Amino acid sequence: MEFKELFEMQRELDAFIEKTQKIDRDVFKEKGLALMIELAELANETRCFKFWSTKGPSERDVILEEFVDSIHFLLSLGIEKELSLDAWPEISMKQDLTDCFLRTQDQILTFIHQPNIDHYRSVWQCYGVLAYNLGFTLDDIIQAYIAKNEKNYERQKNGY
Repeated sequence: MEFKELFEMQRELDAFIEKTQKIDRDVFKEKGLALMIELAELANETRCFKFWSTKGPSERDVILEEFVDSIHFLLSLGIEKELSLDAWPEISMKQDLTDCFLRTQDQILTFIHQPNIDHYRSVWQCYGVLAYNLGFTLDDIIQAYIAKNEKNYERQKNGY
């Protein structure tokens, strides 16, 4: 599967949600906040910032699902502003996870306030760094995205 196909899958899911939920207004800010919340949930599952705790991170599958939750909103935000990328920015850069999360949050906020292709690309690059540091491949992400996309349709059909 090509990276561009994720945009199409998300476009279809967004249309389904908008129809099902009768959304007829701009929800860019809400999606932006949702992306920030998903990033925080991802950080929480990694436990990278919890210096006070001896408990380790969640299972890899849990962390991957949280990562993909972010990808849904990141794709959706791009679609909303008619922005897309041709390829996943796979970045091999070892970095402290806490620093990764803080930089990603900063880039998300910048994009929300100034939604253009350069800022959008910067957010994707941050997610590329996160993926690398979490040990996720593009194939891992695509397979998890497809599974979560199906789950999101089911949730909508069942009154989530």
